[in-house]
Amino acid sequence: MIVRKSPAEIERMRAANALVAEVLSELRRLVAPGVSTLELDAAAERRIRGGGAVPAFKGYQGYPSTLCASINEAVVHGIPSAAPLADGDIVSLDMGVVLDGYYGDSAITVPVGGVPERVAELLRVTREALDLGIAQIRPGGHVSDIGHRVQRHVEAHGFSVVREFVGHGIGVALHEEPQIPNYGEPGRGPKLETGMVLAIEPMVTLGRPDVKVLGDGWTAVTRDGSLAAHFEHTVAITEDGPDVLTRAGDRHGAACRPAEDSSATRALGPAPAVQG
Repeated sequence: MIVRKSPAEIERMRAANALVAEVLSELRRLVAPGVSTLELDAAAERRIRGGGAVPAFKGYQGYPSTLCASINEAVVHGIPSAAPLADGDIVSLDMGVVLDGYYGDSAITVPVGGVPERVAELLRVTREALDLGIAQIRPGGHVSDIGHRVQRHVEAHGFSVVREFVGHGIGVALHEEPQIPNYGEPGRGPKLETGMVLAIEPMVTLGRPDVKVLGDGWTAVTRDGSLAAHFEHTVAITEDGPDVLTRAGDRHGAACRPAEDSSATRALGPAPAVQG
């Protein structure tokens, strides 16, 4: 069942999601060669608890950490470790909180030092795909409109969309209906309605889309060893279109909009259709 939120509930979710955005912004500044993802995880938990929230991922279905920190060929659900990041790595930081009974969820992928041009393009295109997918969110549209636009943009640049993991509804639970694939034909699936809140999260690879889960039972990596990027926003649907809740500095602010769609611009668990 898809749960539609009231305006008051969306405002409570805005606070949770803006805290996520603020913490991720701080973590982005900490990423550097020699820093470990375990250090980032500890910093994230301190900041979350200091903000009056609790980590959403820690203990969820047995997950051991606050962050999902996925390095290089790891797509999602990487467990933080003491190994230092190296110049030229990329690291996806996926994080959620529970604040006042509501969940927030977002992800970014950050270069560590300098990266090759094609890797920088992977990050840029994945983030653009997120913005373009969000731009499809309007009352009367369909869930599949989002993934169709993501797929078109990603594949136009020679990258691949991961299919085993999907976005999801979010609210008083981390994972709610509907599931939101990052591929497919438009005009299919549930209709988009005001009050729905969706976690949109393209996961994109430099090579083929196939993934596998490592022996830790969590870390999903590309089968061909190619690099992967992951970006995520939590978005509420209003009469005027998408309201992006995961914006830093917007804990009590007004609706924020994604970039306009322009051809000139740019879940934790087992597969299949795992929510990110």
